[in-house]
Amino acid sequence: MTIFPAIDLKENRAVRLTKGEMASAKVYAESPADQAVAFERLGAQWLHIVDLDGAFAGEPKNRSSIEAIRAATGMKLQLGGGIRSEETIRAYLDLGIDRVILGSAAAKDPRWAIEMAARYPVVIGIDAVDGRVATAGWAEVGQEAATAFAARFKGSGVEAIITTDVGRDGTLSGVNVDFTLKIKEAFGGATIASGGVKDLADLKALKATGSIDGAIVGKAFYEGRLDIKEAFNL
Repeated sequence: MTIFPAIDLKENRAVRLTKGEMASAKVYAESPADQAVAFERLGAQWLHIVDLDGAFAGEPKNRSSIEAIRAATGMKLQLGGGIRSEETIRAYLDLGIDRVILGSAAAKDPRWAIEMAARYPVVIGIDAVDGRVATAGWAEVGQEAATAFAARFKGSGVEAIITTDVGRDGTLSGVNVDFTLKIKEAFGGATIASGGVKDLADLKALKATGSIDGAIVGKAFYEGRLDIKEAFNL
């Protein structure tokens, strides 16, 4: 199981939100690149980056920070937020991003997302509010069940699904293991848990399932609830 430390970008600073609300943003690092280097020194092999401004705007907004992170570290980078076109996918891959995350664009047009996954390293982000798919920076909630949406990508070239229980994200209330397992069953491929991870016990619970492939860690680290070195050793 891979641990993905997270850097969420807002106005070129590393922040964390509570339940996806931009007004709740708390700044944890003025230099996202320095924070990325710190994660790498602690043993991270992957870094999860979200362009929060881009997610709401529907287009990239924090490119300078993303470029700085790429230049400063040798980690593999997965990036989401405002990626709505093939041109943007190519631009990020040319920049050195290892794989891109399609969220709102995939929800709007799953067939397009599957086409992109056949050509490029693509991960699908499924964000859910009360089990239903949320898009546009979690500001819009549709009617489709997250599990039904995940099943659309079964057998495709999608490298993984990242599933976030929005109601738990940034709350340190505990990861939703059961929901993650349901997404894994529906998709049938690599599935990464996100949202609510509060401590090492959460990561142990995910690992104990024997089927969850990764977990994204954010606020638990920034608030000192999780020793990320212990997480990597796990």
